[in-house]
Amino acid sequence: FCRWFHPNITGVEAEQVLLTRGVHGSFLARPSKSNPGDFTLSVRRNDEVTHIKIQNTGDFYDLYGGEKFATLAELVQYYTEQQGLLREKNGDVIELKYPLNCKDPTSERWYHGHLSGKEAEKLLIDKGKPGSFLVRESQSKPGDFVLSVLTSEEKLENGDRRPKVTHVMIRFQDGKYDVGGGERFDTLTDLVEHYKKNPMVEISGIVVHLKQPFNATRINAANIENRVKELNKTAEHSEKAKQGFWEEFEVLQQQECKFLYPRKEGQRLENKSKNRYKNILPFDTTRVKLTELDETIMNYDYINANYIRNIPEDGKSAEECKSYIATQGCLQNTVNDFWRMVYQENTHVIVMTTKEVERGRNKCVRYWPEENSFKEYGNICIRNVEEHTAQDYVLRILELTRLDRHEVPRQIWQYQYLSWPDHGVPNEPGGVLSFLDQVNQEQQSIPHAGPIIVHCSAGIGRTGTIIVIDILIDIINRQGLDCDIDIPKTIQMVRRQRSGMVQTEAQYKFIYMAVQQYIETVQKRLEEEQRNKTKEREYSNIRYPPMEKPKSRPQTPSARTSPMVNEDPGCVYENLNIKNPKVVGISSARR
Repeated sequence: FCRWFHPNITGVEAEQVLLTRGVHGSFLARPSKSNPGDFTLSVRRNDEVTHIKIQNTGDFYDLYGGEKFATLAELVQYYTEQQGLLREKNGDVIELKYPLNCKDPTSERWYHGHLSGKEAEKLLIDKGKPGSFLVRESQSKPGDFVLSVLTSEEKLENGDRRPKVTHVMIRFQDGKYDVGGGERFDTLTDLVEHYKKNPMVEISGIVVHLKQPFNATRINAANIENRVKELNKTAEHSEKAKQGFWEEFEVLQQQECKFLYPRKEGQRLENKSKNRYKNILPFDTTRVKLTELDETIMNYDYINANYIRNIPEDGKSAEECKSYIATQGCLQNTVNDFWRMVYQENTHVIVMTTKEVERGRNKCVRYWPEENSFKEYGNICIRNVEEHTAQDYVLRILELTRLDRHEVPRQIWQYQYLSWPDHGVPNEPGGVLSFLDQVNQEQQSIPHAGPIIVHCSAGIGRTGTIIVIDILIDIINRQGLDCDIDIPKTIQMVRRQRSGMVQTEAQYKFIYMAVQQYIETVQKRLEEEQRNKTKEREYSNIRYPPMEKPKSRPQTPSARTSPMVNEDPGCVYENLNIKNPKVVGISSARR
């Protein structure tokens, strides 16, 4: 994980640590204190520290101008590799040479950080099973750690039995970890892995088996309300005021360096003009390849799009699972490729989560004709048959015809969601849930339909959020309310397929809120069905023919989503000048 990311330090602390532990060229990244949600890159230059602001718009990361990136890791990697791009106002080069590693011991999910012994016991006894374990900070000896394990039951004097939690002190000395004698380890992970294979024995003779990690992120879907309440709590009597969603999201962000797969096709010279943002590129492993090749054009198979498959742990193959295509908003020169992809993949439903222009900036070129007209895109003709406007979205019914083939025209449903504010999330998830319900009803009504295509502008922020919500809803629908869901793990699965999916803590929290509201709705519906079954038993001598439900498209969403008022904090800072697209000038302004 990205050890250069320090989640809990201020600008003053960053300077202190860089000047005491670093050298010229040492750097670290940290959350911005003045602009929550943004980040700061702190770099040591001789005996000074320069602080560079990093903007996180919800669609991408950048230095308030210049190059744009899907993830913080990719931004840092780029400026580390491309030396000479970062400069002070006086022209001096700012070098990112040596990442200054954070002292956080691990990002493993069994590590629970600031958790008391009593809290650990309650968690393990209430929700764990024999062999469940977690690691936490020692409250009696700061700097050391504790391994808490649910062992076999102990017998009380009155003959009753109760579960027992064993706490093993982990010492951290001279950069090594040990449990007081025996082998010493370089990392907490190494220590835990060793004792998974080699059980410890207490003085009393009880064998301490480490069987399964107690992960704080995996939850029973029906209990999501409790988890959300837990995550909403802020730390009391602590400097570390940001916990809950923020903390969980930061752990997820620290994992992203594991998923930097090759993106060579998008970097090819002949493909650069096909990318909306130069550095937001599809992974080669999962990219969509356009199969109808034109041998006169080099790399005619390239489009900035990735397959996203919900690949569960129950052994089902990817083909049996729900699939999507995540892609960027069309550019003028990629519209024909977009329609080639729609045709090739047998897609019938397109989800657009952006307006064409937001805050005066082009987010997506219009790739469809006006209502009651048609337009040709290469050898594909698109006719806009009709448009319907609902509270939060527009539905366009389009007809796709191949001009070079005698085929029946194909109907395409394009859903454009309009109530997602730029640089924010909707105030509440009801509108998005109603929207997704309409999308899925249409998708399910078409036999053998190809993947749903989802796009915003960069194809990672809003696109990732919508896809993750839909995947989680699909899991709950397939497995029931008693199933386990793991939101961070689901996002990781999606990020392995397209970089940077789900960009901000606000989007992360919105996923929890949407899933919680969906589960509450399902629970109410099940309760209502149960009540109806009781009535049916009481009046079993009366039967009415079922009424045919009228098919209307689209239904008005039951819950209105109001755009959040989220004014642009401004993109001009005293410590930043954009000299040209390749040279970013930064002053030595402090924090």
